[in-house]
Amino acid sequence: MDHTLSYVLVTPYTIAKSRTGGVLARLLSRSDVELVGAQMIAPDEKFVSDYAEVIRKYDDGDQQKTSELLASYVEKNLIPSQGRRHRSLLLIFRGEDACRKLSEICGPIIPERKNLDLLTGENIRDTYADLITSPKDPEEVTYFEPAVLTPRLQSTADAHLALFAAWLPNEENLVHNMSYPHPDLVQRSLVIIKPDNWRYASSKPGTIIDMFSRTGLRIVGVKVHRMSVAEALDFYGQVKQILKDKLSPVFAKKAKEHLENTFDIHLSDTVLKVLTESVGLEYAVDQFEQIVEFMSGVKPSQCPLEELNHPGSVKCMILIYEGENAIQKIRDVLGPTDPLKAPGGTIRREFGSNVMVNTAHASDSTESAEREMKVVRIHDNRCSDIIKSYLLMTR
Repeated sequence: MDHTLSYVLVTPYTIAKSRTGGVLARLLSRSDVELVGAQMIAPDEKFVSDYAEVIRKYDDGDQQKTSELLASYVEKNLIPSQGRRHRSLLLIFRGEDACRKLSEICGPIIPERKNLDLLTGENIRDTYADLITSPKDPEEVTYFEPAVLTPRLQSTADAHLALFAAWLPNEENLVHNMSYPHPDLVQRSLVIIKPDNWRYASSKPGTIIDMFSRTGLRIVGVKVHRMSVAEALDFYGQVKQILKDKLSPVFAKKAKEHLENTFDIHLSDTVLKVLTESVGLEYAVDQFEQIVEFMSGVKPSQCPLEELNHPGSVKCMILIYEGENAIQKIRDVLGPTDPLKAPGGTIRREFGSNVMVNTAHASDSTESAEREMKVVRIHDNRCSDIIKSYLLMTR
């Protein structure tokens, strides 16, 4: 196959330290492999045991001590503790020689250069991983945190992916593993990192996640999604009437002024009303169509009815943040809809272009968050289907 599938698993420690954005930024910007799936998972005892066994069983081009080091790490750090599962982030990539490229970006488990002064930060593990050995015996590892897990060989990747494909269908897409001291204050906010961030290889999606991490909120769900026209129409349906009410009279007034200046004529309020209900309304509807096209890749008026529910041609990432006062905290970091009016240091000020191409969406209330999660089917995740389809092709 020209294009293969591989994965990177962001460890619970990396997630807990809010390094997820930094890791994703490296993965997205330094290779031509495409992120096709993402899911926040919370492994159970059975999966952890099976995962460690597969690591030990398959030769991944490492020394035996490296495989044992990884397997032991999985058994000690991915397994539930104190009755609670721990979050890991599964990222699935597709592309030519995906396994090798991801492995190089992540970096070696045991670098040949152990001198701290020689570390360059070139790869993910240089920056985020730790490997400490005993002063008396350099071969004895006293502390190990790999930051991410990824296979080096495609045969190993296929074996690991088969394990994930069998386990994922029975797992929820939102992780429930936390008790809060003030549960009445806990909210969930839906965030969409919009399609303009995915047009080319870029660190922007990771940087945006990194900026959201300043809220102290937890990511409990992740999904790579291609919004259908039907979903976009439903998601932004409430915006259509707002655009009609706000834009129709404004555009009609401009049209009236243009006609008066062009033909040197005074037009009555009756004409203004006609322009509002015709040209102004058409303009507002067109703006709404552009929003739907921006999010799905297709204008509703140009989409055949039988294709309304087909996945769109552009990609976005959906994240669910959880914590006290999540709605307001996320919106404070995101900034107002118009990037030009957003304060410095907010996401939209940093990356937004205009009121439509404004980098990200965030729910404005808990009720909106619940409605939006239903529209994008947040409890459904295609990661397992993507893996199974790939494995069938490799037979």
